[in-house]
Amino acid sequence: MLEEGKIYLGTSRTPDDKLQKPEYLSLKLANRHGLITGATGTGKTVSLQILAEGFSNAGVPVFCADVKGDLAGLAMAGKGKDFLEKRAQDIGLEDYEYQDFPAIFWDLFGEQGHPIRTTISEMGPLLLSRLMDLTDAQEGVLNIAFRIADEEGLLLLDMKDLQSMLTNIADRAGEISRRLGNVSKQSVAAIQRSLLVLEQQGGDHFFGEPALEIADLMRTTRDGRGSINVLAADKLMMSPRLYATFLLWLLSELFEELPEVGNPDKPKLVFFFDEAHLLFDDAPKILVKRVEQVVKLIRSKGVGVYFVTQNPLDVPDGVLAQLGNRVQHALRAYTPREQKAVKTAAETFRPNPDFDAMETITNLGIGEALVSTLARKGVPSMVQRTLIRPPQSRLGTLTKEERRSVINNSPVYGQYDKGLDRESAFEILSKRAEEKARAEEEQRQREDEEKKRLKQNRSRGRTRRSSRQSVGEAAVKSITRSIATSLGRALVRGILGSLKRGF
Repeated sequence: MLEEGKIYLGTSRTPDDKLQKPEYLSLKLANRHGLITGATGTGKTVSLQILAEGFSNAGVPVFCADVKGDLAGLAMAGKGKDFLEKRAQDIGLEDYEYQDFPAIFWDLFGEQGHPIRTTISEMGPLLLSRLMDLTDAQEGVLNIAFRIADEEGLLLLDMKDLQSMLTNIADRAGEISRRLGNVSKQSVAAIQRSLLVLEQQGGDHFFGEPALEIADLMRTTRDGRGSINVLAADKLMMSPRLYATFLLWLLSELFEELPEVGNPDKPKLVFFFDEAHLLFDDAPKILVKRVEQVVKLIRSKGVGVYFVTQNPLDVPDGVLAQLGNRVQHALRAYTPREQKAVKTAAETFRPNPDFDAMETITNLGIGEALVSTLARKGVPSMVQRTLIRPPQSRLGTLTKEERRSVINNSPVYGQYDKGLDRESAFEILSKRAEEKARAEEEQRQREDEEKKRLKQNRSRGRTRRSSRQSVGEAAVKSITRSIATSLGRALVRGILGSLKRGF
C-alpha cells in the first residue's frame, strides 16, 4: 500500500461504504502547501500527526506547534489499541506497525523543550509592531528607531536594547525629527509601555541569544529520516499574538535564508501552522498581503506550508487559493457563518459525481475526511471521502520523565539551553551616556576653574579669552567618535522587515 515518493493518507470509500482506493500525497507536489480544517474533535490533530510521520519517513524535516500537548507523542511508538487496529483493518493496511520518530522539543519559555530565541533586530519593526499592536504613529517611531540602530551599527538583541534605543531617540528627538520625521516623546513612551506588557507575556524569554539557527530545524537522522520539531505551545497560546507573530517570523526567516531550489523531488521542510486564524485575526492589510507573498514564493525554496484551523474562512482568499492539498474534516452548519464555511469548503474541491461534498462535510465521522491532493501537472484530484490511516506513534502526550529523556538525547542539547548577553545597543548606549556625563562633568570643572582664573585676572585688571570647547561641542565629538567605532555599516532587511543574517 505504501508507494515510493508518496505519503499514504488513508483509503477512500464509495457511497455504499465499500473500500475504493488508497489516497496519497505526492512528495513532489507537497511544497504546493496545504490546508487541514474541521471542527474540534473531528481528527485534525491526527491528520497532522500522520502527515508529520509520513514526511519524516520520507526524509523531510517537519516543524509543528503542539497546542494541546498531543503531538509530543510523535517521539514514542504507539501502543496497541483496539480502535487503531480496527481502523487499519478497515482500510486494508496490512503492514501496520507502531514506530517512534526523531522528535526535537522546543519551547519559547525553555520549560518543555530547548529555548528558542531570536533577536529584536532579526524580528524587525513590522512584525514587532504587529506583536505590540502599535498605532500607525507608534509604528513610524519604531521604524525610525530601527533605522537609526541599523545606520549606527547598534545591534538590538534583547528588550533592554530596544528600551535603551527608544530612550536614545527621545533624547535626540529634535535632531532626528528634522531628518527622518517626527519623533514624539508620547509615542516613545507608549511603545515602552507596550514593551513592558510584552515582557510580562514572556517576550523577555523569546528575545535574546543564542538565536535559533534555521539549519537546526532541517536535520535528518543517520537512517535518513527527517527530524520532527515540536514547539510546546500550550502556555504560549495564552499570549496568542506572541504565538502568531513568532510563527510568522519563523516563516519569514525560512524565506530569507533558504536558497532557491525550484521544484525538488520532495520538500526541504514542511511547516505546519496550527490555529492559523490567530495569524489573520485583525491583521493589517499590509501584513496579510506580505504573508500572501511569502506563501506564494516560499515553495520555490522547497518549503511546504500547511495551515491547520477549524474554519476555511479563517484563511484569506489570497492565501487559500495557494493551498493545493486539502484535508477537510467534519464541519457543523448550525449558524449562517458555519453554513457559509461548509459551502466555501465544498466549492474549493474538484467535484465527485458520486456524492454531494457540501452535504457530506456535515456527516463525516471522527477520523474521516474529504481529501483532495495535487496530481500530475499540479491538477487537484477529484475529492474523495476518506478514512484516515491510524498513526504509528503514540496518541497523546508524554510524561515529564519521557519528555526530559528526549530533550537530554537531542542533537541540539546544550546548544541553546544557556543564554548569552554580548555587547549590544544597551551596553554601547550606556557607555556613551557615561562618557557624555563624564565629559560634561570634566567640562564643568574646567569652566569652574576658568571662571576662578578669570575672576582672579579681572581683579588684577587682566582678562583672558578661553579657547576651551563648549559642553555641547565636547558631547557631539564624543558621540561622533563612538559612532565611528561601531559596526560601521547599515544592516539589510527582508520582505517582512526581519534582518538578513551575514553581518
